[in-house]
Amino acid sequence: MLESPDAVMLYIPLMKHLGMSWKEIKDTPRRELGGLLSAYQAYAVMHSMDGYNDMEISEIAKKKPEVRSQYVRYLETQRKYQDMIGMQQKVTFRGIG
Repeated sequence: MLESPDAVMLYIPLMKHLGMSWKEIKDTPRRELGGLLSAYQAYAVMHSMDGYNDMEISEIAKKKPEVRSQYVRYLETQRKYQDMIGMQQKVTFRGIG
């Protein structure tokens, strides 16, 4: 178990990020554990850039270019889940000109 990929990639993240106990993990089917972990990862991406706007990201990206691709992933994830629940973004034309 010391070098088990399950411990590193499944059990520890479930305990640390979702607060699951060892008993809860053992009582939950493996397929559901994988689903919980996938949902948590999507949640983490979905809220990873909350509070930043496009201009702030542009400024940060001047020194750390990888931030731009993370921001795009954040926006794509936001859009994906908004589309899934039927939320449509209101399109405005402010700032164009």
